[in-house]
Formats: sequence, structure tokens, C-alpha cells
Amino acid sequence: MKNEKNNRRDFLKKAALVGLAAPHLAFNTTSTEPIKKETSNIRPKVLFFDVNETLLDLTAMKDSVGKVLGNRSDLLPLWFTTMLQYSLVSTVGRQYNDFGIIGAAALQMVASNHGINLSETDAKEAILGPIRSLPAHPEVKAALQNLKDAGYKLVSFTNSSNKGVQTQFENAGLIDFFDDRLSIEDIGKFKPHTDAYDWAARKMGVAPNECLLIAAHGWDIAGALWANWRAAFISRPGAQLYPLAEKPEIVASNLTEIANKLIALK
Repeated sequence: MKNEKNNRRDFLKKAALVGLAAPHLAFNTTSTEPIKKETSNIRPKVLFFDVNETLLDLTAMKDSVGKVLGNRSDLLPLWFTTMLQYSLVSTVGRQYNDFGIIGAAALQMVASNHGINLSETDAKEAILGPIRSLPAHPEVKAALQNLKDAGYKLVSFTNSSNKGVQTQFENAGLIDFFDDRLSIEDIGKFKPHTDAYDWAARKMGVAPNECLLIAAHGWDIAGALWANWRAAFISRPGAQLYPLAEKPEIVASNLTEIANKLIALK
């Protein structure tokens, strides 16, 4: 048994040196520096869009959540990261709950840790009430239309439920811009799990490197890149890329700038 453990430890050390421990990175034989992928000038076959914050303005929901937290707007980032954490806890544990339900549970956890009494009903209403009718960011509709006019296939790809995103798009006036809508509800694994991106690519009948994700979340961009997708990051206020992931080929402050760069591709 001791020899087996030693052998496994030796293997992992060697694997790390040659890049096997991190298959999303390619290493050469003379350097430990990762070889960066070259930015492609070829159009991706499918553009996948994250929804909340990327396309839709979350201000109304943030106001609602902040209110039930005793107007503690400083707790909003903690609530969101807790929601994301427990969506991944559910995925790792092979469980699934609607993203909004996980959000409400996370909201109760944050409230409790700060001495705020919040019922399950009030937590759900604080999130699910406003999230159904969020407006699109000001530039989104025109940018989506320009991408459609340029011949791109547009697909939404979200951690929200199928019914939830349909309601959001109907209320925001976005539903006609998209060729398809994908929700991780159908696979039961939240982004940024690699299986979610692999599944989405298969659903659309394209290879991973023919997919490009547009998102305003560093964790989503990282997940897409690690799944061998291409990516474009919208740096909405407060959004940051993950420093330990490769940088996406496009970084811009709004969807108009990203659309212009994509349209310029051959």
C-alpha cells in the first residue's frame, strides 16, 4: 500500500511537470511557461450568451436583495458568491436545484450570519420577483441585431431555468434575437463545470473551438476557455477576469464593442 501511494505521488509530480495535470494548458518540453493560444481571425460558428448581467441589468434585483438585507448593499457581493459557491456544491454532490432557489437559500445564509431574520418566502420573493422583469442593458438590442444581420447564430446559455429565461426574454424584448435558448437545467450541472460547455456544444452540433461565449463573469469566461471554447468578456462595473485563467481574445466594456470586433472577423 505504501509503495502504491509513493508511485501515485511520483506520477502526479511528473504529470504536473509535463502538463498532464492541467490538460487545458499546453507546455513545451523546454519551458514551464504555458503556450498561449493564438487569437483566431476566423468567425466562430455559434455565439453563446450568458444572460444575467451580461444581457440584463440586475440593478432592480440588487436593490430588492439589498432591502431585505437591511439595506446592506455591502453584502450583495457576498450573497452572489455564496449563491455561486452552493450551485457548484450541488453540482459536485450530484444534486440539482433551480438557480433562483439556490440564490434564495444563499440569501438566507448571508442574512443569518449578519443577524438578519429572513424567511424562505421573503428570500425567494426578493430574488424571483424582480428577476423576471429585468431590462436589457441599453446597448444590447442594437448589438444583437447587428450580429444577426452579420449572419451569426445566437444562442443564450444560462444557469437559470428554461422557463425563467423565457420569461426574462419575453419581458425584456429579447426573445426574437436568439436562434435557441439553452439552460443547464437540462443537464443538471451548473456552469462553470466543463460538462456544461461540452453539452452545449453538442446540442448545437459544433466543436468546442467553434463556440464563443460572451459573458460578464470571470468564472464563466474561465470555464469556457478551460472547455476549449473561445470567449469575449464584457467588463461590466465590478466584473473581473480570473487572473489564473487565460485571457479571452476580446475584452470590452459593452456588447457594442464586442459585436463590432466579431463582425469584423472573416
